Amino acid sequence: MKEDTGSLLNEVEKLFEQEGNLVRLESGRVVFVGDTHGDLEATQRVLDKYLGANCKIVFLGDYVDRGPESVENLNVLLRTKIEVPENIFLLMGNHEGYKTVPFSPADFWEGLDREWRQRYAAVLSMLPLAVSTSNGIVALHGALPYVQALEDISSIQFGSREWQQVTWGDWRENEASDLDDHTVTGRPQFGQKWFEEIMRRLGKNVLIRSHQPDIAPVIYDRRCLTIFTSSVYRALVPKRTVAIADLEKEIRTVDDLEIETI
Repeated sequence: MKEDTGSLLNEVEKLFEQEGNLVRLESGRVVFVGDTHGDLEATQRVLDKYLGANCKIVFLGDYVDRGPESVENLNVLLRTKIEVPENIFLLMGNHEGYKTVPFSPADFWEGLDREWRQRYAAVLSMLPLAVSTSNGIVALHGALPYVQALEDISSIQFGSREWQQVTWGDWRENEASDLDDHTVTGRPQFGQKWFEEIMRRLGKNVLIRSHQPDIAPVIYDRRCLTIFTSSVYRALVPKRTVAIADLEKEIRTVDDLEIETI
């Protein structure tokens, strides 16, 4: 078992090295998947339904913790990445950044011995941060980083302030720009002016993200979509959803996307 896991991590690590922080998608249909958090059933439903349907699949991070099958969920995704590397993309969420910012609950990480915790942490610290599409979408886990242009995402360092904005950042239905970090969670918080300015710099129309179950799914003049594909937030988000984009069609608002329940 340990040999199999070690080989899996060694092989997928090479793929993440090649991808870098920013993945660009130019054509076809793309399925965006929210947090799965150890919900292996949700992941399997997504893979079974969309992987063989000429779709690329983008998972928006948070594959472990909270749910009952974190190890299984993560390893299925890593194996699938190896099998079809051009069809599945795994972005980094805050739960993949345990190496630099410990948090709770962290049942996946705390259930590993020191050797495997370090090995998984090293591999997951190499996950891409964002996906850019040719028709107006940027997708990532949390909030938008303070960058001057889209290409600057490629240079964001693991553990930096910009990294924290991407993986930990929250949105608030507030017209302000850069808000104070949350007094309890420490998460960076941002308002609509920040959203509009950074989206202008990136040259994008719509943001697709996950991470934050306590906010309305659609905000900021229908340009910011938050989705969840795990059952662990059922009290706040009763349906497991994905968003689908046709890259041959310009995406101006969330209304140009297909939202499906799995």
